[in-house]
Amino acid sequence: MGRPRAAAPQGLAGLHHLETFLEMLSAERGAAKNTLDAYRRDLLDLAGFLKRRGRMLTDAAEGDLTAYLAQMEQAGMARTTAQRRLSAIKQFCKFLLADNVRTDDPSSTLDAPKRARPLPKIVAEDDVGRLLAFARADTSPRGLRFRAQLELACGSGLRVSELVGLPLSAAPRTGRMLFVRGKGDKERMVPMSAEARLALDDWLAARPLLLKQGPNGRPIESRFLFPSSAKLGHRTRQQFALDLKDAALQAGLDPTRLSPHALRHAFATHLLSRGADLRSLQTMLGHADIATTQIYTHVVEDRLRDTVEQAHPLARRRA
Repeated sequence: MGRPRAAAPQGLAGLHHLETFLEMLSAERGAAKNTLDAYRRDLLDLAGFLKRRGRMLTDAAEGDLTAYLAQMEQAGMARTTAQRRLSAIKQFCKFLLADNVRTDDPSSTLDAPKRARPLPKIVAEDDVGRLLAFARADTSPRGLRFRAQLELACGSGLRVSELVGLPLSAAPRTGRMLFVRGKGDKERMVPMSAEARLALDDWLAARPLLLKQGPNGRPIESRFLFPSSAKLGHRTRQQFALDLKDAALQAGLDPTRLSPHALRHAFATHLLSRGADLRSLQTMLGHADIATTQIYTHVVEDRLRDTVEQAHPLARRRA
């Protein structure tokens, strides 16, 4: 499949079933590369634990899995990480059962750790405005690149992996609709603000200046909108996050409250607070389930209450 593979612990047998499982997730369910990499790490960690107990990944008993979960809890592992590991284990066990590798599912009785979904950190509109004002003042090629990324992050709500990996073809020649390929390899159209369109045009004009130079002194073209000499061929999530922290410091903001994901939260909360509906927001964010989008409704409870009081006939009658 051409995916980078984590090194397997020495002496572990049956790991070919793990790779077959991951290939199934990719081909049949369209699992994202980051998900596949995380599941591979999780199941290899389980394989190492089982090896110390004299078992293979494919013949774990219910007691082995219970002991593994207990070890994670004792180690103080984050609930979200434990939740993901249990999900990987359950899906892998179901795969082994469906593929006739096993005749039972040892994970069927395992309980998931109670998931306390944290509320998203809110970045104030004024803080976003200060950050954008700082970015717009830097007209160097690197400054134009950061401004384009920041405008798209704040004005289109892209996931950071979507943002940095945008192909050059995603940017339309005209208009303000961006083509984004997100989780599960699903494509969606996301609107750009007028400022984001201007920032993108400025970056496209300066982009050749930051392309790698060939032996003849001419820039070597890249298929990515934000190219880089990094192995992936484009700017990484970590590079954008560092640029964002640096910009926050220079703009007089607390860098610990700003991250690429916080900008995505800001996009969602600011839209909802100004009247956007959940279904439209779900489409723009690329959420498969509207329940994921509903986490943002806590920030607009006052607006919703005011809407009922102003629009509902019984509320008006009481007034």
